[in-house]
Amino acid sequence: MAGMNWFWKALGGKQGRDQKRSVGLVTQAAELEPKLTSLSDADLVAYAREHKDNAPELLASLREVSSRAIGMRPFDVQLQGALRLLEGDVVQMATGEGKTLSGALAAAGFVLRGHRVHSVTVNSYLAGRDAAWMGPIFTFLGATAAAIAPQDSPDQRRQAYAADVVFAAVNELGFDVLRDRCAPSIADRVQAPAGVAIIDEADSVLVDEALVPLVLAGSEPGKAPTGQITDVVRHLRAGEDYTVDEGRRNVFLTDRGSARVERLLGIESLYDEGHIGTTLVQVNVALHAHELLQRDVDYIVRDGKVALIDASRGRVAELQRWPDGLQAAVEAKEGLQVSEGGRILDSMTIQQLVGRYDIVAGMTGTATSAGDQFREFYGLHVSVIEPNVPCIREDEPDRIYATTADALEALVDEVVALNQTGRPILIGTRDVAESEQLADALVLRGVESAVLNAKNDEAEAEIIADAGALGHVTVSTQMAGRGTDIRLGGADESQRDEVVERGGLCVIGLGKHRTDRLDNQLRGRAGRQGDPGSSVFFVALDDPVIAEGAAGEALSVQPDDDGRVHDKKAHQFIDRAQRVTEATMLSIHATTWKYNKLIGDQREILDERREKLLTTDAAWQELSSRASARAEEVASSVSKDAAERAAREIMLFHLDRGWSDHLADLNDLRESIHLRALAKESPIDEFHRAAIGAFKQLVNEAVDASVGTFKEVTIDETGAQLADAGLARPSSTWTYMVNDNPLASGSGSVVGSVAALFR
Repeated sequence: MAGMNWFWKALGGKQGRDQKRSVGLVTQAAELEPKLTSLSDADLVAYAREHKDNAPELLASLREVSSRAIGMRPFDVQLQGALRLLEGDVVQMATGEGKTLSGALAAAGFVLRGHRVHSVTVNSYLAGRDAAWMGPIFTFLGATAAAIAPQDSPDQRRQAYAADVVFAAVNELGFDVLRDRCAPSIADRVQAPAGVAIIDEADSVLVDEALVPLVLAGSEPGKAPTGQITDVVRHLRAGEDYTVDEGRRNVFLTDRGSARVERLLGIESLYDEGHIGTTLVQVNVALHAHELLQRDVDYIVRDGKVALIDASRGRVAELQRWPDGLQAAVEAKEGLQVSEGGRILDSMTIQQLVGRYDIVAGMTGTATSAGDQFREFYGLHVSVIEPNVPCIREDEPDRIYATTADALEALVDEVVALNQTGRPILIGTRDVAESEQLADALVLRGVESAVLNAKNDEAEAEIIADAGALGHVTVSTQMAGRGTDIRLGGADESQRDEVVERGGLCVIGLGKHRTDRLDNQLRGRAGRQGDPGSSVFFVALDDPVIAEGAAGEALSVQPDDDGRVHDKKAHQFIDRAQRVTEATMLSIHATTWKYNKLIGDQREILDERREKLLTTDAAWQELSSRASARAEEVASSVSKDAAERAAREIMLFHLDRGWSDHLADLNDLRESIHLRALAKESPIDEFHRAAIGAFKQLVNEAVDASVGTFKEVTIDETGAQLADAGLARPSSTWTYMVNDNPLASGSGSVVGSVAALFR
């Protein structure tokens, strides 16, 4: 590492120079303010357009536009943030510093420079809120802004995407890309090209959810584990029939377990050619669901359905599900109706979605902790914007305890004592079960709390609005109200003075997260815009994150009678364990990225082929050259437009069907590749070899199938009658997100099998 010191020094020096330069340009912009305040609205707009490429003049004009359009005069730090966004950085701005306005100013600057901008948010509520709030800025400049809502029709989406600035949740953008990529005609597409993405909560979108596959599925029954396999797995015994690795990321059948499964299923071998890619995979999936996925930690059951929990936010992950086999296995485990997965028509990760933009910038309160990921996977640099008012929050060192029970008891004592002073308290927990256990313990001590977790996330805004009120105690999973501010004294700040006198909001964390970035996100709920506040974490040496990161290491310390550990070695031990778990996540991210990149590269090649078929007469030319007699027959019976449309429909159908089959084959390959890898080859290399070979056949096989259909199918003035030949496209489609991150769970549970297959 010593040889790399020059790199980090150079990088730090560049960031320092950028920061100094930004401050200087903003200072120049401030000097122009008197001149611009005297301009008419029309002259101000003209000035902004004329000086769109000159930073001081552009920033000064945008500040004045904001003041007139929405009554908000941006602080210097907000202009600094806007400038760094315009230069393509990920901007770190503390909670309450006005990231939303900085993002809007940067979007306006990009629009003036001729770009269409997608303002990317983590959910549709924030997209609608920000579009309504910031929209007048764009209107003032003669530009348009719109938001995408989940319930919007294709026509409404088409109209919204035509705007200069489009506010949308990242999943909505991705789903529309998937639908457009499978559109049978140009008229069915909804998106218009956009060159710029400004991403709010960039660490959440670009890191935590980067590898979450977005899926477009069609109405065709999918594969699911049989009820017999689910029953067999219920009878297996841990330690005898299967083992679990130390990090609880994977589960393995023992020889005894394999023999028992074979006997109960009445088959000769799980590992022969007829079962290794089907029965064995389903048994492994059922084992994952049975042993590693925990109710009220990884998912909840609500209204008779399994609802996944977004581990980075502790909320229900809307529209999200596990890969079909695992989803079905969990449903079977809970005795619920097993849902049909459907045929996967197309998929892409959020990382691949972001890669479609020419310019990407982002903003978040915790960028520096994810700096390695931003650089490695996106080539993005981080700019830290100092707060407008210095942060005075007091961050106490971790309070360390021998066991979780000791830590919980001490935390309850602390909350009871603080609550008697009337000071508002926000407690962050890692999962639903933990939040409910803590709330129950507080009730026994006479303290009522508002509980915010995946079971009542619809009440988030209301609960967070009162979290800073006098005497309030809020217990929340992971992140509380990210994207909104907790105001001291309640939503109307009527009790602000009383809360300030008592020290402001106290944030308490129960246990450490997998990265210090998530810890810092929780800390950041206090100390908004110079408010007083404090934070402290109660950590146990047997916390799952600590136990996993410190696997194989021993720590000899002597706890007090109440279980507290004061030894400095314990702090070092916990810090090291957390860094290990974070490094493991980064390693898995890197390996999974290699897998996804290959599929993304193949899709790009397919997209070029599909675009040619969709926008030219290539389909007719190819089929005519391969089946000239049939082409002459068709040409003599229908118009040229009808003939070309029929050829296009046929070739697109088989190309799309071939890609869907390819995705299914790759999924099966991924599930079993660790068993098929050659002795001297890594699983990822073996996967690449097989996937590349399969892709080479895809287009040729699609053309051959198209020729056969062209010769047989009825063609009239309306096109090819594919439905009559049993080749209709799915009658309905739906979208969802696959939670395929093996380290997503707060408890370290496996949610997909990528880590186990590729480590």
